[in-house]
Amino acid sequence: MYELILASKSPRRRELLLELGYPVIFADILVDEHLEGEYAPEAVAEAIARKKASAFDAETLRNNQILVTADTVVICNNQVMGKPHNREEAISALKLLSNQWHNVCTGVCLVSRNAQKSFTETTRVHFKTLSDEEVLHYVEKFEPYDKAGSYGIQEWIGLIGIDRIEGCYYNVMGLPTSRLYQELQSLGQ
Repeated sequence: MYELILASKSPRRRELLLELGYPVIFADILVDEHLEGEYAPEAVAEAIARKKASAFDAETLRNNQILVTADTVVICNNQVMGKPHNREEAISALKLLSNQWHNVCTGVCLVSRNAQKSFTETTRVHFKTLSDEEVLHYVEKFEPYDKAGSYGIQEWIGLIGIDRIEGCYYNVMGLPTSRLYQELQSLGQ
């Protein structure tokens, strides 16, 4: 069985990866997530995941280790929404998502000593119409500044606001666990 090295500060990704049952080591990689050049909105998360992976020295990996990096973005009206920088951006993002379908794209990069592969998983999510009071309550109480699109599906706003989802729930949390498991299994063959 592979030992995974998760290079992510996300507590949600850490929890999800542990739940898959692999031995996990956690590593911090500091990377400027700004991308140079033009990318289709659906390609941004995977490009950032690959950029994070390139900051890790793959030669230090043992034969049974795989580096896992990931990034998640929300796309609404063809606009890429990352993490909000402040309260105003969080409020604005949630108001944009209100009564809208949007895509949550998580890009994942897997690196072993001899190979690298990456993929993107997309989940469609719909919020009901969110009142100003609901948006303000969520931003004030939950401070969603570390979440793409300014929300966590597993938090209060997801519980009361998301009325439809097409695709992987865990992808919206930041790690497409089913697809990741399949990709890891294919590496072992």
